Amino acid sequence: MHQLDLLYRIVAVIFPIFSIVTIGYVYSRFYRPDLSTGNRINMDLFTPALIFDIMSASDFSLSNYIGLAGAGLLVMLGSGVIAWPLARLFDFQWKTFVPPMMFTNSGNMGVPLILLAFGKAALPAAIVLFALENFLHFTLGQKLISHRTSILNLIKNPMVIATIAGISFGIFGIDFAETARMPIHMLGQISIPLMLFSLGARLTEIDFKDWKIGVVSALVCPLSGLLIAMLILPLISLPKEQIPVLLLFSILPPAVLNYIVAEQFNQQPQLVASIVLMGNLSSLATIPVVLWFIL
Repeated sequence: MHQLDLLYRIVAVIFPIFSIVTIGYVYSRFYRPDLSTGNRINMDLFTPALIFDIMSASDFSLSNYIGLAGAGLLVMLGSGVIAWPLARLFDFQWKTFVPPMMFTNSGNMGVPLILLAFGKAALPAAIVLFALENFLHFTLGQKLISHRTSILNLIKNPMVIATIAGISFGIFGIDFAETARMPIHMLGQISIPLMLFSLGARLTEIDFKDWKIGVVSALVCPLSGLLIAMLILPLISLPKEQIPVLLLFSILPPAVLNYIVAEQFNQQPQLVASIVLMGNLSSLATIPVVLWFIL
C-alpha cells in the first residue's frame, strides 16, 4: 500500500506538468499560434513578478539558501566540466553541446516540479536556483558562445532587476501593504503555467533528424548533474528539506532558452533544438525514477 501511495504521489506531481506541456504541444500543432509576444511578456513581466514576490517576502531570508545556491552553482559548472571532454569524444562542437548540459529547465519545469513535489514551502528554494541559473546563463552561458555579449544587456534584464530588488527588499526589511503586493503576486502566478504551455509549443518546432547528439545529451545531462550533486552533498551541510530540491534540480532536462540563445548567435540552433527535445522527452522517465527515490 505504501508503494501505491508513493506511485500516486509521483503521478500527482508529474501529471499537471506534462499535461500542460502536452496541451501546449497539441494546440500549437493544430493552430500554430504566435507565442513570441506572450513569451516576451512572461520573461519581462510575469516571471520577474514571481521572483520579486518570493524574494521580497518578509519570511524569505537569503542566508538560508546560500548553501543551496553554492551547491546549484557547482552542479552547473561540474556538468560543464564533464560535458567538455564528451563533446570532443563524440565530435560535437563544444559551444553547441556544453551549455545545454549546464543550463537546465529550472524555470519551465523545475519551479512547478519542486512546488508540486514539496509544497509552497519549497518555492523559495526553487526560485533561488532558477534566478541563479538565469543569471549564470545570461553571463557565462552567453560568453561561452560569443564574446560580444554585453554586460549592459545583463543589467537591463528584468529578471536580474527583479532578483536584486527582491533581495534588497528582504535584506532591508522593506515591506508594503498586502493590497499593493497582491497584483504582483497575481502576475507572478501567470508565469508557471505559461512557461509549461510555451515549452510544449516550442517542441513543435524541432525534429528527430539530429538524433545522435539528442540521445547522447539525454543521457549526459541528468547523469552528470546527479553525479556532481551526489559528490558534493557529503561535503556541504544543507538543511534536510533542501537536499531533495537539489537532487531534482540536478536531473532537469536542458532549458528551451538554450535553443533561443543558439538561434540568436547562429550556433547550430537545429542541433541544440534536438538536444532540448530529446532531453525533455527523456525526462518523462528520469524524473519519476528520481522522485521515487527522493519521496
